[in-house]
Amino acid sequence: MKLHTKIGLGLILGGFFGGLCNAFFAGEPWLVFVADNIMFPVGQVFLRLLFMTVVPIVFTSIVLGVAGIGDMKTLGRLGGRTFGYFALSTLIAATIGLTLVNTIEPGSGLPEETRDELMAKFSGGAEGMLSSGPPDFGINTFVNIVPRNPVAAAADMDMLALIFFALIFGAALTMIPRERAQPVINLLEGIGDAIITIINWAMKLAPYGVFGLIFVITSQFGWSILGQLGMYVVVVLVGLALHAAIGVTSLVKFFGKMNPVAFWRSIGAPIITAFSTSSSMATLPTSIATAEDQLDVQPKIAGFVLPLGATMNMNGTALFEGVTVLFLAQVFGVDLSITSQIVVVILAVLTAIGAAGVPGGSLPLMMLVMATVGVPPEGIAIILGVDRILDMARTTLNVCGDISASVYVDRVDREMEGLPPAEPVILRETA
Repeated sequence: MKLHTKIGLGLILGGFFGGLCNAFFAGEPWLVFVADNIMFPVGQVFLRLLFMTVVPIVFTSIVLGVAGIGDMKTLGRLGGRTFGYFALSTLIAATIGLTLVNTIEPGSGLPEETRDELMAKFSGGAEGMLSSGPPDFGINTFVNIVPRNPVAAAADMDMLALIFFALIFGAALTMIPRERAQPVINLLEGIGDAIITIINWAMKLAPYGVFGLIFVITSQFGWSILGQLGMYVVVVLVGLALHAAIGVTSLVKFFGKMNPVAFWRSIGAPIITAFSTSSSMATLPTSIATAEDQLDVQPKIAGFVLPLGATMNMNGTALFEGVTVLFLAQVFGVDLSITSQIVVVILAVLTAIGAAGVPGGSLPLMMLVMATVGVPPEGIAIILGVDRILDMARTTLNVCGDISASVYVDRVDREMEGLPPAEPVILRETA
């Protein structure tokens, strides 16, 4: 049985048994003990093994990618196309979300008693995010991208600062004599190979870790809360599915010039990993390996684009934020004009860039968007019960968007270098 099949099986079984336990034994001391002392540690050990590799793989991948591109003029062109693709795909996703939520209006049908019940049940989780107020997203956010101490940035998992340092370090390697740069490149390649080996070990635990992660969620909340927020959940999931089926597929076909069927068939492992971990960062090692091994993306491009995407290209998050802000505006009777909705789209795109690539990383930033357009930030408590499920879905789309970006940038680089187009393994085996 292939690894991604085992992971999928762990996901299904964990959700089934967790929901079953919630339905019949919710609140039982033994269930709480099993979730807290068996399932949660198993899931966290798996996640920590993946997070343990994030800093070294981001640093080595970006430095080697930049050094591999070599020419600063080429790097500038590829970097510009990368960020342009990120902005376009994220804007498409946010627009799809706002179109759906305006058409269906899921918040208009939510009973007031249901709203009050959800606010009371999950207000504790919202208070933790509200204690320091909505996060600042001013000019200091951009200033802080330049780290005072890159080691401290790595220790704090400040990925934007770490990526900036890696880009500068890689660019510096291209500017010094090759014989001086080569030993550093060889060292980083060796570190990268060792990290990939560690990731392969961690992925052997994936089916058990995924089972534990999903069991904890479903045993705590069950599936009944989906009924209370049914239309909201449907709008988010339909929006994510539409962007995957139409947005990402079209971008792969027309920008990446790759067979979309081959693309989707090749990325099963990152999809399952993203869905089960709810973390773009935890999925990053799998995404890089899949892009290189299955989609024939050049290592220098995968190492350059995918770490940037895991931090900055949040298609699913932007769509989710737009839908959620308008849904809560409808719930609280806040009438948002077209201008306000355009502001929501712009802020959703910008805050998606600043969202941490970890479970629930977009929620504090979404409060900023809500406060800006006059929606009560504490209203976020209403959706906390279903957020982890939706987080799994939107993270999956984030990762798919990242991989599609690597396909596009790889195609551009191959054309610039006069190389033949990438050929996914599936098409190669079929031929």
